[in-house]
Amino acid sequence: MKIRRALVSVHDKTGIVDFVRALTGLGVEIVSTGGTAKLLRESGLPVIEVSEVTGFPEMLDGRVKTLHPKIHGGILARRDVPEHLAALAKHGIAPIDLVVSGLYPFEQTVARPGVTRPEAIEQIDVGGPAMIRAAAKNHGSVAVVTAPSQYRAILDELRGDGGLGDATRARLAQEAFRRTAEYDAAIAAYLGSADSAPDPWPAGLRLENERVLSLRYGENSHQTAAFYRQVDAPTIGLGGMKQLHGPELGYNNLLDLSAALSLLLEFAEPAAVVIKHTNPCGAAVGDTVGAAMVRAKASDPVSIYGGIVGVNRTLDRAVVEALAGIFVEILFAPAYAADALEELKRTKKKCRVFEVGCDRTALPARPVEYRSVLGGLLAQSADQADLDPAELRTVTKRAPTPAELEALRFAWRVAKHTKSNAIVLSTREQVIGVGAGQMNRVDSARLAVMRAREVGLGTAGTVCASDAFFPFRDGLDVVALAGATAVIQPGGSLRDDEIIAAADERGVAMVFTGIRHFRH
Repeated sequence: MKIRRALVSVHDKTGIVDFVRALTGLGVEIVSTGGTAKLLRESGLPVIEVSEVTGFPEMLDGRVKTLHPKIHGGILARRDVPEHLAALAKHGIAPIDLVVSGLYPFEQTVARPGVTRPEAIEQIDVGGPAMIRAAAKNHGSVAVVTAPSQYRAILDELRGDGGLGDATRARLAQEAFRRTAEYDAAIAAYLGSADSAPDPWPAGLRLENERVLSLRYGENSHQTAAFYRQVDAPTIGLGGMKQLHGPELGYNNLLDLSAALSLLLEFAEPAAVVIKHTNPCGAAVGDTVGAAMVRAKASDPVSIYGGIVGVNRTLDRAVVEALAGIFVEILFAPAYAADALEELKRTKKKCRVFEVGCDRTALPARPVEYRSVLGGLLAQSADQADLDPAELRTVTKRAPTPAELEALRFAWRVAKHTKSNAIVLSTREQVIGVGAGQMNRVDSARLAVMRAREVGLGTAGTVCASDAFFPFRDGLDVVALAGATAVIQPGGSLRDDEIIAAADERGVAMVFTGIRHFRH
């Protein structure tokens, strides 16, 4: 389809003058509205005002401009239907071949602190979505442009033979409908959140995502996979990551990277974490991330091989030296010292190196997690429950010492990110042993002790975190006999009295949190 006449009406004026100048140079007649027309005219470009086409002035503070048969008839008429063309001729309506429309900035407006409801309502575009949808519906005859990022490709194609192909118009229509759907969803979400008693879980759920990566394969090589980023998600997390070095990503890499980042965000102090198959096999804090990395590696120097490693400060040569000779799938940090990055590129050819933000304050106030299940989708608020020391309840005769309380808090944060049933043995600074994902809690306890001893770490003087209550005393007996001196758990078992008595019998201090951290 040749482009002879274009309707241009955009709020975001980025690049519009140059785009229209190029269209004019290709012989395209320009029809425009309000501020866009004014800008184009001031830039020396020939423009026909919409009011000249419709015979009506823009009115109601700009609410009514393009809602007119002489506009929508020109957009919606099919060029392959003689009756449509006859109707245009009868009523003096000129066809419109290209619609360039950018919507009022509703999303940006409602994101502004202190915005009022009337201000938000005035940024709900009516004419823009109507034109976009009309042009997208009639993409057999009309092209629709909805973003400045599309301008260059459109001009490149037009410079070929003055037209846009069927595939291009169909693709532009798809992007246009995606944009209007996203826009309407933002409006619906705002109106829902503005209710006096908003429902956190609406009756209908529509998520707008864009593909970021086509992955090598899924969990296994016979499965295909891709990574999508939620359009309105904050830049923290995988949606904002930047790859600096290494081969392409796989599905499992991203699952593990997400698990590692979630654990790392628990720590404000310099920290290092190691994740294997979404479970922590190493975690530590220190005065520097280099010191933390040495401890995290020592937590399980066997399982770190092929793991995901992250630190929450600028990654320096000390971290690189701690990982010398160890293959890791992914290494991530919020920033890199130049010499450290150069050394990683030289010595770890197969390691994927990422720059990932680690600022927990950048998370939304109420992040939501989604998971697909057979035939549906699960949604829940993210587990961001912090441990309030003031709400811990000592249930044993002996209360934890200040040092034990500090260690219990560390272990609890790691257990929160360990697959249930989870048992974590730790000191104040380092994971010593982890039992994860077992079908009963006593096996997790045995596994945590066994893993610690197999890598040469002593369990005497450690503390223990359990993500849920001990249903029987056997699990507590295992960690107590191994030398754990204090235990943190939610409480709530029918046998709590028996568990507490067992702790007292063995001189173990125990606190209840009242909060569990199942992770499936």
